[in-house]
Amino acid sequence: MPLPKAELHLHIEGTLEPELAFRLAERNGVELPHADTEALREAYRFEDLQSFLNLYYELMAVLHTERDFEELADAYLARAAAQGVRHAEIFFDPQAHLARGLEMGTVIEGLWRALGRSEETHGISTRLIMCFLRDESAESALATLDAAKPYLDRLTGVGLDSAEVGNPPEKFREVYDAAAVLGLRRVAHAGEEGPPEYVVQALDLLGVERVDHGLRSMEDPALVERLVRERIPLTLCPLSNVRLRAVGTLADHPLPAMLDAGLMCTVNSDDPAYFGGYLGDNFHAVRDTLGLSTDRMRELARNSFLASFLEDDEPRRARYLAEVEAYEFPGRKA
Repeated sequence: MPLPKAELHLHIEGTLEPELAFRLAERNGVELPHADTEALREAYRFEDLQSFLNLYYELMAVLHTERDFEELADAYLARAAAQGVRHAEIFFDPQAHLARGLEMGTVIEGLWRALGRSEETHGISTRLIMCFLRDESAESALATLDAAKPYLDRLTGVGLDSAEVGNPPEKFREVYDAAAVLGLRRVAHAGEEGPPEYVVQALDLLGVERVDHGLRSMEDPALVERLVRERIPLTLCPLSNVRLRAVGTLADHPLPAMLDAGLMCTVNSDDPAYFGGYLGDNFHAVRDTLGLSTDRMRELARNSFLASFLEDDEPRRARYLAEVEAYEFPGRKA
């Protein structure tokens, strides 16, 4: 039985496994520029964030219908459940789909077909977070938020992702202000490839409640002190950081130092189909490579539920936390 945990940094488009990509391509008459699933897996060797994003957007072309998005989400939820995920807050990138001529409702309602029954079918509660592409214009982000207004009952929050360098958080201040007025929670990618200043901007200008990645926060002692003092969660993605060369090897990852500094760290899978592992795989990797104790592993699981947007269901959060505290690690006790 896996350690119970929540996933807070997961791009649903990044769960598109090669087998599903080819199946959807055939169904929708899309020709992929890869001979077969093995050739596609070989393409999953990235030099940096941009080389990943190029393939990430290319493969989105296979997603056409509500059924496609439903199958994509359902496949992720099944994998996540097998690895101990009890709660998932799932990102999606509507601008990439709207640009291909899809309707907002096709994306959201398709995802919701799977998310709406997730607790019954997979034992996972869910939240849906709509991300803006930071390499698109601020005007495009505002138009996307406007297009999402008929579906606010499906959305918990907004996020900010895609190419970070050269696209500071301050660019999206207006759309985040508008999202706050609508009652949406706010998160943003910052400090993955961008500098610590981007984390500061995300906090001060966008009002984010969680920082996605935040890896480079450690370069700024004053920022670390602030993050600790304000208990701002960081949604770290260790295997992603290695695949995208943010760290040289997993052994170089600053997660232990970040925990020692008192930061509220969580571990997540980011784009698991592309980066070599789902959430349980990330937990196992940091445990084995970084030598984390059972107490540290329990802390990471506890943090994942404390950092989740479950304020509307505190009894559920309490149940999940109780599961974490009661968990007995195989072969040893914490």
